[in-house]
Amino acid sequence: MARSTGRRQKSEDDGSKKAVYAAMFANLAIAVTKFVAAIFSGSSSMLAEGIHSVIDTANEGFLLLGLARSKKPADEKHPFGYGVEVYFWSFVVAILIFALGAGFSIFEGVEGLISGESSGLESPLIALIVLGLAFCIEGYSWTVAFKEFQQRRKGQSFFRDFRDLKDPSVFVVLFEDSAACIGVVIAAIGISLAWATGIAAFDAVGSILIGLLLAVTAILLAIETKGLLIGESAGPELEKTVHDGVKSHPAIEAVNELRTLHLGPNDVLLTMSVDFKDDVPSQDIERAVSEIEARVRDRYPMVKRVFVEVQSRSGHAELARRELRDAEPTAAR
Repeated sequence: MARSTGRRQKSEDDGSKKAVYAAMFANLAIAVTKFVAAIFSGSSSMLAEGIHSVIDTANEGFLLLGLARSKKPADEKHPFGYGVEVYFWSFVVAILIFALGAGFSIFEGVEGLISGESSGLESPLIALIVLGLAFCIEGYSWTVAFKEFQQRRKGQSFFRDFRDLKDPSVFVVLFEDSAACIGVVIAAIGISLAWATGIAAFDAVGSILIGLLLAVTAILLAIETKGLLIGESAGPELEKTVHDGVKSHPAIEAVNELRTLHLGPNDVLLTMSVDFKDDVPSQDIERAVSEIEARVRDRYPMVKRVFVEVQSRSGHAELARRELRDAEPTAAR
């Protein structure tokens, strides 16, 4: 079971990199063609889309940097390792999308509306052909990320499985590629309307809409990654399985408390307070603790660290009441 789970984790790591690499190379190729089309067409929407693709390419680079740095082993300064780095760089991606992608697209569109520089679209057909090609490439990148997401689903609702996904390299690419595909459609509509009606303001409006789309995408990404940065649990399924397994141990009277914390997509810290039966000798307690740790690690290899606190149920309850009393004045303030 442990070997099987370990292979699954390695497969997930490889799948994450595959999704990021697919998105990075797709965005790089698309960025070049969009800029060429923007030069020939003079389209604000196309220029905004080109900037969007450049930023997405840089974002994938940051994700790869986060994945690489998260694998660094623990040291004296960071005793729990560097797994959280992948969450940090994902948050940087959200900031870049908002500050650069959304900001530039909205600025370019507003400037086009005010100055009228968006008038006079040239070679709109070239721009539309490039957008069609971009949609196909972005769609392929999206399918790679979506396939990886589908393999990690737990059989719950789509939204619930998405929220429970702890690997930002997958959901960031999904967000980016979804926004990119929608942005391409918006740009195509804006250019087509400007071409058909002769009202070039449609193109500038398309640039503004792309900027608003990127702003919403960035906000959603920031919300998701903020939760991971602050610290999220491993989920009720893992906690219940471990709790029931420990509670069934013949030497255990009760499990007072069990908590988990994700330090990375496949790096979980687990702590628990357990009450041993009164007639259990101290040497048997030590043996039981070692046995519990081994079983948890075998069942869930992603649990890298297990800390077991031996504590009576009454003692734990008293400490909990004391913590609650200490927190009350702070909450009142």
